[in-house]
Amino acid sequence: MQTETKANVDQIVNGTGGRVSVLRFSGDISSSSHDALLGTYETVSKTEPVLLDFTKVEYINSSGIALVIQMLMEANKNSQKIAAFGLTPHFQKVFTMVGITKYASLFPDEASAKASL
Repeated sequence: MQTETKANVDQIVNGTGGRVSVLRFSGDISSSSHDALLGTYETVSKTEPVLLDFTKVEYINSSGIALVIQMLMEANKNSQKIAAFGLTPHFQKVFTMVGITKYASLFPDEASAKASL
């Protein structure tokens, strides 16, 4: 049974004093996650970098990966810097295979992702 996708937005400060939006996802990411992913992304400033927190994501299916790609392509149009962290080794491999790393760098934890921005 699928767990509903939830998303929260936090504002943090990077090492240079700039603001960063952190989109924190939980649950499963699938085709029903459109509002949680893209809707939440629409609420953040397009002039600030964004971190995607997948630490509490249990599962991502192919439709969910397509939504992540759609969000990253939108950010790319805005020349917005994006980094992701908290993915399991399996999903790090999947994200790399499908080309997500062309749009976002992947990191093991929030500290290293934040340091990259």
